[in-house]
Amino acid sequence: MDAIDRKILALLQEDASLSVQEIGNRVGLSSTPCWKRIQKLEAAGVISRRVAIVDPDKVGLGVTVFVSVETADHSQDWLDRFARTVGAMPQVMEFYRMAGDVDYMLRVVVPDMHAYDRFYKQLIATVPLKNVTSRFAMERIKSTTVLPIDDVPLQR
Repeated sequence: MDAIDRKILALLQEDASLSVQEIGNRVGLSSTPCWKRIQKLEAAGVISRRVAIVDPDKVGLGVTVFVSVETADHSQDWLDRFARTVGAMPQVMEFYRMAGDVDYMLRVVVPDMHAYDRFYKQLIATVPLKNVTSRFAMERIKSTTVLPIDDVPLQR
């Protein structure tokens, strides 16, 4: 990935609806070479998808909960079942296996406390869990999907 690829990625992260011609103009390429670079980035999995980012408050999903999960069972079977179940829950926006005193961290988005209570009951019914801790976000101060690709050294 060179400096032009990085510029293309930066533009697409800010606005994926830009035309290939507009992206090309901004990075100093004509449309065909720009399109080929984008295609190459997609084929390599660098660009995994292009989406519209929806404001959760505007669609009635104003409650964000960070859920820490601890388990006493670290077997592969348990993890497979837990990952399959939690991965299928539409309220779970992000799902991580962690290092440290928490085993898993979820970012959950729901419309209200009643919806979270339903989610919580569904979560604890899936597999045996040692501890579940919920932290409710009071205010979203920063939220971005733009990765800081300029911080990564250029590959030669």
